[in-house]
Amino acid sequence: MELKTKISAEDGKHDLLITREFNLPLELLFKAHVEPEIVELWMGTKVLKLENKKHGGWQYETSDAKGNVVFRADGVFHEFIPNQKITRTFEMENASFGVQLEFLEFEKLTGDTSKLTIYSVFKSAGLRDQMLRLPFAQGLNMAHNRLQDIVKKLK
Repeated sequence: MELKTKISAEDGKHDLLITREFNLPLELLFKAHVEPEIVELWMGTKVLKLENKKHGGWQYETSDAKGNVVFRADGVFHEFIPNQKITRTFEMENASFGVQLEFLEFEKLTGDTSKLTIYSVFKSAGLRDQMLRLPFAQGLNMAHNRLQDIVKKLK
């Protein structure tokens, strides 16, 4: 099955280009990235902090059934323009690929459709490739599918 979330990674480069079109109005797509309750639903993680402003911080955490933390990520917002763009750092705890710089751009296609473009920059091509060896593409596609399904019900 073809993934709806597209990931482009050129050999030898240290960046990723991620795109996904959604059957959601722009405002709802953006809302799904900035309202903690909605983020928790589609990402399947707990939002510990989400300060939607320039220099605000964010932190997500996922635990297993026994309460052990299995995923924690955080960062800082460097640019926050509602319904247009978010620029942030992204760092996953206990991961060897370090901090990434992410540029999220939200684009209205029609009244009921929108597009998310994420440009993610790693410190090196090797670190980016390390991330790509994980089930990253499938996980991101699954999360975006959940986002589409959950947020569509909010219309």
